[in-house]
Amino acid sequence: MWVTRGMLVAGLLFAAPAWSVSKAELETRIQQLERKLDSRGLVDLFEQVSSLQKQTQQLRGELEVQAHRMESLKKRQRDLYVDIDRRLHRLETAGVQAAGSAPAAGAGSTPPAGAIKPPVMTGRQAPSVTTPAAGTPSPAPVPALDPAAERKAYDKALAILNELRYDEAAAAFRGFLKQYPGSRYADNAQYWLGEVYYVTRDFRTALKEFGALLKDYPDSPKVPGAMLKMGYSHYELKAWKDAAQMLGQVVRRFPGTSTAKLAQERLDRMKREGHIPAK
Repeated sequence: MWVTRGMLVAGLLFAAPAWSVSKAELETRIQQLERKLDSRGLVDLFEQVSSLQKQTQQLRGELEVQAHRMESLKKRQRDLYVDIDRRLHRLETAGVQAAGSAPAAGAGSTPPAGAIKPPVMTGRQAPSVTTPAAGTPSPAPVPALDPAAERKAYDKALAILNELRYDEAAAAFRGFLKQYPGSRYADNAQYWLGEVYYVTRDFRTALKEFGALLKDYPDSPKVPGAMLKMGYSHYELKAWKDAAQMLGQVVRRFPGTSTAKLAQERLDRMKREGHIPAK
């Protein structure tokens, strides 16, 4: 309810005797009442602004909490992905390790039944031995690799990756490939090197490392997974044509596998998103 200046004047005149209130005093009282009314309006406005500020701060805090939860979920998803991939790797290499631990037949061992025996060389049939000329340097012996040290270095790099220390893991796998280029774990080390960059979303470097696996180890069991990750990396880089081409190769080359199924699922997703034409 708004109080007008006329109402204030009428109230004051009615409340006080005419001989006791001068015009100047009446004006002063009116101004005081107006200031009080104006002050009350400012107080209400200030309270409204304060309430809006509190609501804004509360909403901002809720947004920060949600952002933190989203980041935690992303990290958990990456960690879960690395753990699953590591377990699959152990299953894949279990047969290789079992085969590699079988004892080989040494010199003087009895050949198995049915094996073809080497022919006995007579004096006329014996091959001649070429003696190197005097002063000709003999070839330097090739240093033998230590299998135990080789496996220890590989396991150490893999353990660093399991601890999610990605920069250190990348350096460890690079060091392993440099020190043991002919290792039976070299293809796996190359794959995990690409995986480090894929998980950390450095997709261009991941493409480079996975491509090195396809080039240097074309018969590796890690090739399907590397090709799948290359398709995924092209997808993240929005290179839709390259992604479709690589994923299509996975489907055609490895039909019926879980890797081919994942590749087809991503192709179907790209069709739904309109990145490639639906056939």
